[in-house]
Amino acid sequence: MNLETPVSQLFMVGQTYARRLTKLGIETIEDLIFHFPFRYDDFSLISPIAKVQPGEIVTIKGQLISIVNEYTKNGKKIQKAIVADDSGQIQIIWFNQIYLVKTFKIGESYNFSGKIEFFGHQIVMISPEYENIQHTTLTVQANNKVPIHTGRLVPIYPETYGVSSKWLRSRIAPLLKDFLPTLIDYLPIDLLDQQQLIPLSQALIYIHFPENQNQIDLARKRLAFDELLMIQLKGLKRKNDWQKEKLSKPFSIDQSKISQFTESLPFELTNAQKRCVKEILADLTKSQPMNRLLQGDVGSGKTVVAAIAMYVAHLNGFQSAIMAPTEILANQHYQTLKQLLTPFGLTINLTTSSKKQYSNIAIKQSDIVVGTHALLYNKNIFNNLGLVIIDEQHRFGVEQRSQLVNKGQTPHVLTMTATPIPRTIALTLYGDLDLSVIDEMPIGRLKVKTWVVPPTKRQDAYNWIKKHVKDTDETAFVICPLIEESESLKTVKAVTVEFEKLKNQVFPDLRLGLLHGRMKSKEKDQTIEEFRKGDLDILVSTPVVEVGIDIPRATIMLIEAADRFGLAQLHQLRGRVGRGMKESYCLLFSDLTEGKAVQRLKMMETSHLGMELAEMDLRMRGPGEVYGITQHGFPDLKIASYSDLELIQETRQAAESLIGKLNQYPLLAEKLQRSSKPKVEPN
Repeated sequence: MNLETPVSQLFMVGQTYARRLTKLGIETIEDLIFHFPFRYDDFSLISPIAKVQPGEIVTIKGQLISIVNEYTKNGKKIQKAIVADDSGQIQIIWFNQIYLVKTFKIGESYNFSGKIEFFGHQIVMISPEYENIQHTTLTVQANNKVPIHTGRLVPIYPETYGVSSKWLRSRIAPLLKDFLPTLIDYLPIDLLDQQQLIPLSQALIYIHFPENQNQIDLARKRLAFDELLMIQLKGLKRKNDWQKEKLSKPFSIDQSKISQFTESLPFELTNAQKRCVKEILADLTKSQPMNRLLQGDVGSGKTVVAAIAMYVAHLNGFQSAIMAPTEILANQHYQTLKQLLTPFGLTINLTTSSKKQYSNIAIKQSDIVVGTHALLYNKNIFNNLGLVIIDEQHRFGVEQRSQLVNKGQTPHVLTMTATPIPRTIALTLYGDLDLSVIDEMPIGRLKVKTWVVPPTKRQDAYNWIKKHVKDTDETAFVICPLIEESESLKTVKAVTVEFEKLKNQVFPDLRLGLLHGRMKSKEKDQTIEEFRKGDLDILVSTPVVEVGIDIPRATIMLIEAADRFGLAQLHQLRGRVGRGMKESYCLLFSDLTEGKAVQRLKMMETSHLGMELAEMDLRMRGPGEVYGITQHGFPDLKIASYSDLELIQETRQAAESLIGKLNQYPLLAEKLQRSSKPKVEPN
């Protein structure tokens, strides 16, 4: 067996458990060893039975005297055991675990770890972890048998149905014993010394079965460094591989025609837009294809910058393709680009799964093709593809992006995102891309007035919205987090339920529409068009409107359960209003009245810069909550944190020093290759 051996071949795993483990992203022995605890139960206090006190979390070592099942008057099953040591005896109680009577053996010695409580008038231990001392596992920290489930810092892992932390500990402990003695560290010794990192084998012992908090800290430092380093190396390797490609013809830049285009715009480009255009045009003249990320707030003018690049491609005789994650956004780009570029003789066509408006022949003759995922699956629709633009790029996987890029002869690639990501994190997540940032808004754009609305002001807010909509031709969004009611999130407004309530009780004399991701494309488009024309006063929606809807008459954004969104997402939702010249408003509803969540929301009242809000949220909440990493396709870190900016910088520098000499470190190159393989996505 080796690290790449499937877990199904392990003793007492098999196919059934292997299927369950895939939900945790575990396929191989290496995956199992690198499945890290997220916390530890401290059962290290070992106490004689006679000295235990109510409220303590302790471990007792004793002999099982008896265990029986008892039944209460209402039919519940209680398991009661008596355990004794030299100092005395204690009763241990479990609930509805009748199998325990057959699990335990009278007269054998066990460890029990848990909380001491009163049960009636008696001091007992309730529902403890337990471990047979005679059959305990040999760990790699010692040469004798020591417990792994009790009497120590006990690791608690991410779990799934049928796979408990106890089961995981029982499988990981023997693996460490078998594999670690022969495990050779893949990081160079001089790098370990420079960063003051412990060896990998030691880190794996310390993370799974630590003896104290110091060992956990040392392990986390080493393993977090490794995790971020791999992300950095993968990004840099993709960048190096990309730069090896050669274009048959770099673009030439006709500055006079570009100036004619920019002068035709009804507004002047901001300095940030001009800077980004300059960086992009410089890339387009190089012999290597461009691979750049354009980052900017909602409404900062990314599409105009992209349009200039597409115009340059056209002037050089090449087609452009722009791919968006939703039909709504694809249609928005189509309308905008038609308005900007049709006067300059460019033909622009739209192709999505539901809107095949043009034949493949017409698309082949187009200068610009706008679409969704449909662009990936249309064969031979491009005649001479020279520029690929991918919007909201984190919503597409690397493989999806590659499919589109491969339809051209190593075309230039510009990816765009409105998600506010701190620069250091962007360089980590997108290490294969050069970065351009539009960090200012167009001149004259009004700031959206934002208020956090407490429960006591809810009705006043409804009354204000009703009056404002009636007195003007303006419209409002109401955003709810979920489509349907959820048993686990009963307090969160479900959009279908909220729609009926608002329509029948709150705004019975206004025209309301419903929009969510499960609607058919035709229904979505019809609803949006009605809202755009002013046939609807209020659009009740899920965050599906986060990107791609540009409706100048919409001036009010109401967000229910706002505390459940990250500031970055709230900022993007807020960007759906204030797109015309009218005063606009954002109302953040929350049932909370105090605490960190409310303080966080209050930041929206004073800050209108996405990057600034992202930095604040990162410090307060952690990256998983800020960006919805699983939902948006960001790499989900096991042990490192995107908020550890210092470690990100250190791993970036280390990766840059190593990437050019991987041939000198075959173990590191092998580890990089293994970590780059596509994984089964956990459910």
